[in-house]
This record gives sequence, structure tokens and C-alpha cells, in this order.
Amino acid sequence: MIKIGNTEYRHGLFLAPMAGVTDKSFRALCKKRGAEGMTTEMVSSKALIFKDKKTNALCEIPDAERPCALQLFGRVPDEMGRAALLVTKYNPCAIDINMGCPAPKIAGNGDGSALMKNPELCGEIVACIRRYLDTEGFYDLPVTVKIRAGFDKAHINAVEVARACERSGAAAIAVHGRTREQMYAPPVNLDIIRDVKRAVSVPVIGNGDVTSEEEAVHMLEYTGCDGLMIGRGSLGNPYIFERIAYYLENGTKMVERSDAVKKEDIIFHMTSLIAEKGEYTGTREARKHIAWYIKGKPGSAALRDEVNRAETTEAILEVVEKAFGEC
Repeated sequence: MIKIGNTEYRHGLFLAPMAGVTDKSFRALCKKRGAEGMTTEMVSSKALIFKDKKTNALCEIPDAERPCALQLFGRVPDEMGRAALLVTKYNPCAIDINMGCPAPKIAGNGDGSALMKNPELCGEIVACIRRYLDTEGFYDLPVTVKIRAGFDKAHINAVEVARACERSGAAAIAVHGRTREQMYAPPVNLDIIRDVKRAVSVPVIGNGDVTSEEEAVHMLEYTGCDGLMIGRGSLGNPYIFERIAYYLENGTKMVERSDAVKKEDIIFHMTSLIAEKGEYTGTREARKHIAWYIKGKPGSAALRDEVNRAETTEAILEVVEKAFGEC
């Protein structure tokens, strides 16, 4: 059991925020299949302050996806504090701060993982958000952070950043065991996650390379972390959450979900995605998900070619039908 703020999580199995992936439709499916905690796609603090309509849409949290944290990115403490106050109307379970995104358009502007170059600033951002929330009476709304091992190999400072954030009021810390320079390779450094866990008293969530039950248990046991945050391991495989939970509870692996169940879930995901974003945008975003779902299926290369040409809901579902049986 892990508790962050007033919210308890049985195993601490979280879906990692991924821009362009963890939208409402995908979060709903992962929640259905065992993810205990969600986080929205990252939301720009500056865009919120300027009342961008598309940005506000990213903040919406359907009841079926709760508990769900709302993740902000930015580098100006006062802007982050003001933005945090603005999004309280969406009733998130936490305000999460993105200090780990490695994307050039984010880090290149000084946001995301670039914040780790300045541990003092990281602490100031947490403190400023905490101060804005407390001033308006949101004492029970926790502030959490997601960090990396460091910015590059010359600056492995996750422990320093974690301590600065904890001193400033962070209620939990998620750690991806790679630097920004490493992006998503080589293998995650579990020692970094372990060191952060030993350095702070708040819950620590391990992140990186968890794609199986065995890897999940190894990260938990080796690092002593309180929970797991899974991102790329869930792509095309939302079942990873329920499989890990089953393994932790029973010590054996659960039976693989049938193609019929997977087909039902994929149809739910795709139709929800297209309904949310419209056919033009929805079908194009659905293509990458279908490619992940059909990975390893017979004829997957040909099916990927077909789905990449799909422009309608019907065309998307035809590919699903070919891969998983008649709809």
C-alpha cells in the first residue's frame, strides 16, 4: 500500500504521462486493465495562464479515470504556481511537475529535464506551487515531481534534486533511471532510483524498462521503491498493470487475455479516441496505437502498411478485424 496525499494505491502501479499518447481514451483503458493511478499529458503553465482552449481540454479528467494527477511543465516558479491554482477546478488528485521530459522542444526551452540543471530552481518551483495552493486553502492537494537521473552523464544529480523538492513540500517523487542525454537507452540505471529512495522519506516511484512481471519485481526489490510508473511498456499492452498486480498477489502469472477480449478493448480505445478528437485527427492518432497492438501478430508488417493509409473509423476497425478476428 502506498499513500500520496489522501489517496491510497494498493500496489502503486501508475501509468506514466506520455505526450500524444496518454489521452483520455488510453487512460480509461489502462484504468480498466489495472492501472491504479493516472497522470494527464503534460500541460503548459504559460498556455494555461493565457487561457489557450486546447490546453484547457488536456486538463479534463473524467470520473472513470480517477485518481488522476495533472502534470504541468514550465520553468518560471510564479507561472507554475498560478497555473496550479487554475487547474484545481479539474479536481486532480495531485499537481505533478514535469522535470523529466527529454524532448528537444521542451528541454531546449529550459523546461522538463532541463530544470535538473538547477536543483535550487526545482525546489523553488515546488515551493511556489505549494504556497499558491495553501494560500487558497488547497492544503490536502499534494505536489509531486517526475525527474530523471540527471541532465547528462556529467551531472547525475537526482538525489540532490529529490532532496530539494522534498524540502520544498513535494509529496512523492517519480524517478526515471536515465539522464536526459540517454533518452530511452541504454538500460535504466536502478542504482539511481535506489539512491533517491534512500535519500528521501516521501514515496518514490520507479520508472523505466518495466515490460514484464519479472522486471517489475526486480525494480521493486532492488531499489526498494514504493511503486512503479510504466510508460512505453504499456503501449499496445495495457494488460501489463493487471498482470503485475496478479503476480504480486499470487506469485504466478495470470492467463493471457484472449484475442476476443483484446479486440473488444481495442475497439473501445479506437472508437473513444476518434469520438474525442474527430475522425480526421482521431484516425491518424489511432494508427500508432494499432501498430503497437498488432506487434508480433502474423502479417503485422502488411497490417501496419494498411493502417497507415487508414483515414476513417471503418478502415481502422477493418485492420483490427484482420488482426484479431471478425468484429
